[in-house]
Order: sequence, then C-alpha cells, then structure tokens
Amino acid sequence: MSGRLILARHGQTVANVARRLDTKLPGAELTDLGVEQARTLGKRLVDRAPTLLVASQALRARQTADHAAPAVELETIVREGVHEVQVGELEDRSDEESHRLFMKVYEEWHSGDLRARVPGGESALDVLDRYLPVVESLRSDYLDAGSGDVVVVSHGAAIRLVAAYLGKVPGGFATANHLANTETVELRPVAGGGWDCVRWGSFLAPFHDTEHGGADDPMG
Repeated sequence: MSGRLILARHGQTVANVARRLDTKLPGAELTDLGVEQARTLGKRLVDRAPTLLVASQALRARQTADHAAPAVELETIVREGVHEVQVGELEDRSDEESHRLFMKVYEEWHSGDLRARVPGGESALDVLDRYLPVVESLRSDYLDAGSGDVVVVSHGAAIRLVAAYLGKVPGGFATANHLANTETVELRPVAGGGWDCVRWGSFLAPFHDTEHGGADDPMG
C-alpha cells in the first residue's frame, strides 16, 4: 500500500492567539498568519500529490483546506465526525485552570482511561466513535485501492488521540508533543489491518515517552 493518511492541524485562528478553548462548531476563523500557513501547507503537499483533501466541518479546517487546495489542484471535501474534541463547560475559556483541567483529562485518556471527560464534554470513546469510521472509510475507498495519499485537515487534540490510538504511540509522547498549526501526523495502513504511525510533526518513528516538543497550546 503506497498511500498514507496525512492528518493536518488547521492554521492559526483568532482563538489560538487568545488561547481560548474553541471546539464548538463552526468555531473561529483563521488569522492572516493562519491563511499563510495554510497556503504553505499546500505547497508542502505538492510533492506528495495527494488524491483527496478532506476537512472537518469547523470553519478553520475548511478555510485551511481551501487555501491549501490550489497548490495540489484538489477541491475540499467536508466530512462530519473529524472535528475537535468537545470541551463542554470549558468552551471559550482561556484561564489556566480550564487549560489544566482539560490537559488532566487528556492525559488520563492517554494513560488508558478513555471514559474520562471534562464537565459536559466528550470522552475519548465519544471522539473515537465518531472519528474512526471516517478514517476507515477513507482507507477502504482510497488507500486500500492504491489511490495515493489522503489529507484530512482536522484538529490538534483529536489528531493526537486518534493517531496514538491507531498507531500505538506511547501516551507520554502523545501528550508531551503538541502539534503546531498545520503540522501533520502520518499514518501508514498495514496489510491485513491496522496502522503504523510513521511521522508526528518533526519526529519520525519510533516514538518514545521521553521526547518532548511542539507548541504551547492546550488544544495541541
């Protein structure tokens, strides 16, 4: 199988700048820098010649994909289910206490407690239940058919959860290594089922708990 699933975080948004927990659809728009990041993402993808460009329903993901699309000569396809982890009562908050509470729950997910949640928010199981069917449909419809890479513009916390779950990435690595805006994670389908995570931002597999990098951003 030659094609890979490339999960790309959206470009910078006004909520990222304000450090707001912005998860409810449609969400914040891109900043001018976010637009430039999206265009640069498209240029980075040219050599990969992806055959499909997907975005979540969130405005920031759709804008990112639309600005990247001309470089790879594709149109954006919007899919339900690949939006950001929903933070419930913490929505739109920027205080450190809210950030710490979200990260506490997020670390619990990566330590094996997939049922933990912030008040009114999603559990890891909720996120995986809506996200994984989209991944598997993209695999069966495109990757298994040898159609080339599939790019999904999605969201940091959701990408890290899904990639760690599918690619068996150590939880300590996943929680410590945030994704900066428009950084990517690459998953390679394994013959007979399963996935290998081969790239996480600037890191190449194998991944270890001791490595740390990435942006200081609660949504990662």
